[in-house]
Amino acid sequence: MSDRAEAVTKVVVGFVRTLRAAGVAVVPGQVRGFVLALELLGPALRRDVYWAGRLTLCAERDDLDRYDRAFAAYFGERAGGSGERRALPLRPRRQLTVGMEHAVDGEPGPAAERPVAALASAAETLRHRDIAALTDAERVELRRLLAALALPGETRRSARRRPSLRGRGEVDVRRTTRELLRHGGEPARLLRRTRVRTPRRVVLLVDVSGSMAPYADALLRFAHAARNGGPAARRTEVFTLGTRLTRVTVPLTHRHPEFAMAALSRAVPDWSGGTRLGETLRTLLFGQGRRNTVRGAVVVLLSDGWERGDPALLAAEMQRLHRLANKVVWANPRKGRPGYAPLAAGMAAALPSVDVFVEGHSLAALEHLAAVVRGAADA
Repeated sequence: MSDRAEAVTKVVVGFVRTLRAAGVAVVPGQVRGFVLALELLGPALRRDVYWAGRLTLCAERDDLDRYDRAFAAYFGERAGGSGERRALPLRPRRQLTVGMEHAVDGEPGPAAERPVAALASAAETLRHRDIAALTDAERVELRRLLAALALPGETRRSARRRPSLRGRGEVDVRRTTRELLRHGGEPARLLRRTRVRTPRRVVLLVDVSGSMAPYADALLRFAHAARNGGPAARRTEVFTLGTRLTRVTVPLTHRHPEFAMAALSRAVPDWSGGTRLGETLRTLLFGQGRRNTVRGAVVVLLSDGWERGDPALLAAEMQRLHRLANKVVWANPRKGRPGYAPLAAGMAAALPSVDVFVEGHSLAALEHLAAVVRGAADA
């Protein structure tokens, strides 16, 4: 494989992963169509890449907004729309020009004189780097990619029904009867209806104690993306855990991440303090109106499991949470470290009541977590 083909392949793979994390259900056939379109157009212009992906990778109307956010996050600038008059060189995140007909500085030059795969390698490296070890520049790139994530809950059948366009489901007696009357009682086709599937509520519990300080900012930005990422976002609730429980759903409704983080910092009084997971969970489960928040929901705890309180209390509250929720997912940043074992008293007490235990230390781990919450992946 030539250097050019390898560079383009890496960028395509990284972009498709970002799209899937943003909630766009990209299938292999669509990826092949995207690659063929890039071969025909040549990946030298940002506008060509944008429209090639939009026309081949988006199958639903809801995918368009997610595609725009993912494109802007992955390639570093706002995606060009149909009204864009000036085509820009394809320079994902200001580090790589994928097109081989243009040098890095925009001037033509021999292909052998230019490093082409720098960004693709950097993007893959960043996806798997531990968040706590990132530089300031890498954190800026991470925040951009986190903003493209979406976190709809696993779907469930609701009590609502809608007409079935494909003739499946139960017979819709009322519509069928009206159709018969409209034709004077002559036999007519049976009209059917099917149950509507809706995403479950997602409840995010983010640990902001001192031991989670290296990860708290990234995890809260992940929560912000979940709260603002598509139609299912309004069913997402976010709480912080420390020495007390704080509901931060309202501050995170700000569309701009920096405004949301500023509002959140004013709302949370126990940054970098101790951890009382058992007491905060008891507040969640017995607080006024909050018990119904977790009933039938996908509950995600983002914590390292360090507990300063009584582990027996945490175990009891986790059992109660498990009975109320549809699924309990625990993402632990320390799980991604070599040789990790859940030996901490809090983590050991909570684990029997956890359905899925995953890593939470990197962008790739958070993308996997989003797939687990959607029901598209297991541990």
